[in-house]
Amino acid sequence: MMPLAQMADAVLRTGDGREKTALSRKLAAEWRAAREGGAAPEIGTATPPLHPARPAKPELLSPRDVPRRRPGSPQGRIALLHAVAHIELNAVDLHWDIIARFTDVPMPMGFYDDWVKAADEESKHFNLMCDCLEELGSHYGALPAHAGMWRAAEDTADDFMGRLAVVPMVLEARGLDVTPGMIDVFRKAGADSAVAALETIYAEEVAHVAYGSKWFHFMCGRDNLDPKEAFHGLVQRYFHSPLKPPFNEEKRAEAGLPPDFYWPLAVAD
Repeated sequence: MMPLAQMADAVLRTGDGREKTALSRKLAAEWRAAREGGAAPEIGTATPPLHPARPAKPELLSPRDVPRRRPGSPQGRIALLHAVAHIELNAVDLHWDIIARFTDVPMPMGFYDDWVKAADEESKHFNLMCDCLEELGSHYGALPAHAGMWRAAEDTADDFMGRLAVVPMVLEARGLDVTPGMIDVFRKAGADSAVAALETIYAEEVAHVAYGSKWFHFMCGRDNLDPKEAFHGLVQRYFHSPLKPPFNEEKRAEAGLPPDFYWPLAVAD
């Protein structure tokens, strides 16, 4: 079995979305089997690319240039599913990247268990969205997508705690806020497959936010830092806009994010 950091690097260097997620799920299963067998596999080291390999399509545009479509129309619902698929593919790379990029930071084995599991689930989420798109006669890559999704990774490439703060505790927490509204859109349209897929994503993303909070608090404890102050400072440094309410306070609390972490960073409503 290859060291975990090299597994992560291999996923990051695979371009096609379905191939990337197939490799991701295969390697996650190998890791899980080794851990369940009582092994402590080697973490190793890697030199991951600053930008992961990606398919030739979708065309990546500035956020302001991505066409806006009303979710009440079939075309709008396809666009919404395509946007979620793009987010999930980025999430696959983000979760393997944190494993490959920060091997200089000594972490307990449970950290790697959590992020391998998260990467595996994000791979499943991408495939669920692709299945929904194909059911509607479309596919991932058929529409342009947001070019800014990888910016958080670039900005925090040298800051492990910054990565934990911005990716799971801000970006993925935002998913908890907006997913219930998306589920309602597809429920009203009678799109049962999309509803089931988004409900799966919604349920599993809580744990991904919780992994971020858990290991962020672990690092703060190790370095004798106040977690709330550290979080505020890192988000203000690396996240380039205020947080936007309304917040899903119940699910955020379930994930270990109390209101005094995010409300002080919010734009005035």
